[in-house]
Amino acid sequence: MATADTDSGALRLAAARVVAEVFGGRSLKAVLGPAEQAFAEPRARASLHAVVLAAVRGSLRWRAALARLLARPLPARARAVEAALVCALSQIEDLGAPAHAVVNDTVAAVRALGQPGLAGLANAVLRRWLREREALLAALEADEVARLLHPAWLLERLRADWPGHWQEIVAAGNGPAPMWLRGNAARIGRDDYRARLAAAGIAAAVPGDARLDQALRLETALPVARLPGFAEGLVSVQDGAAQYAAALLDAGAGQHVLDACAAPGGKTAHLLERQPGLAGLVALDKDPARLARIDAGLARLQLARDRVRCLAGDAGDPAAWWDGRRFDRILLDAPCSATGIGRRQPDVRLHRRAADIPVLAAGQARMLAALWPLLAPGGRLLYAVCSVLREEGEAVVSGFLARQDDARALPLDLPGGQPLAAGVQLLPGNEGMDGFYYALLERQ
Repeated sequence: MATADTDSGALRLAAARVVAEVFGGRSLKAVLGPAEQAFAEPRARASLHAVVLAAVRGSLRWRAALARLLARPLPARARAVEAALVCALSQIEDLGAPAHAVVNDTVAAVRALGQPGLAGLANAVLRRWLREREALLAALEADEVARLLHPAWLLERLRADWPGHWQEIVAAGNGPAPMWLRGNAARIGRDDYRARLAAAGIAAAVPGDARLDQALRLETALPVARLPGFAEGLVSVQDGAAQYAAALLDAGAGQHVLDACAAPGGKTAHLLERQPGLAGLVALDKDPARLARIDAGLARLQLARDRVRCLAGDAGDPAAWWDGRRFDRILLDAPCSATGIGRRQPDVRLHRRAADIPVLAAGQARMLAALWPLLAPGGRLLYAVCSVLREEGEAVVSGFLARQDDARALPLDLPGGQPLAAGVQLLPGNEGMDGFYYALLERQ
């Protein structure tokens, strides 16, 4: 195995391959993890993670730079070379890596990518960047997409949806994501776990909202292997905004609960940690392969797996999986554009298109309408999306309420949240959290 300490060229080669996969349409999450495992040392893995994340986050800028530096676009077969150049520019400008070393390693990486004929071009492009850097940076500043690192369609939607906040949303999306932890309430109290962190030299802050009673925000992100008791199930990694789901749903002892669209299982586990006396918890996901992650997570946390029934099924088609027993609580964390978590998943900005949003909203509305009959009278359904687009949040819920006579929205008050006609929007960066929309609906 290679390490970043012994072979920086191997790291840049791996980064180029990962970024090329992302440019080709694959999920960053799907390709980065396996690439990191090829490096033995934690420092090397962390370096690869930092390089790739910076390159993907800044790709709209650095691809625009390449358009100015190249006489003609690179051929499709040279996508990995384009990725290597984007990584190089990002390392020089965003990460402050020594330019000379980056240029040399990038040229070597291009050769290793099977494109020796483009090695000279890569060298010339990067050296031209260094010579003309000031003028090129000024030109990129004049290009709004390159400057703000968000596609034009998304900037337009953010301006329309949040005219007083769109710049904050963009800035938060381009910044680093803090690392949030959730202590396992079934195993350890937050104060006790915070003390274990302090003993390990890890500083953590407590959020002000008492509903986030197991949440901690680290001052510095670190690999989960360094978290005391992680392997033993004392703690999980989960953003503070996502931790509101279990608190707002507030499932009680003896209640029957559905977690629709449950994988990878963070909220499923949190529901059980908060209330081990649930009568039963159904964890539903459309992808059978992802259900294994839920079970593995419950096993690590040493939770009562016999209380959880993992089902493969479409939340929008209950007839295929529902046994007829109504639920007291339903959590619908619906698939969405993920525009509220762009700082964690910057590839979303590359892959998502404006035309995707109406399709996603229609799917969300379909699931909400399909699950409502499964809710017992007096029961509550929490609708959630990690999106900042009103079409996926407020519009979906408002449309549902207009059509459903036995549904009412309960008031929600979250610190820093934007109250809407129905539900509340947390904007990314607020209280150090991701962007999330929540609406709590009660069946009358």
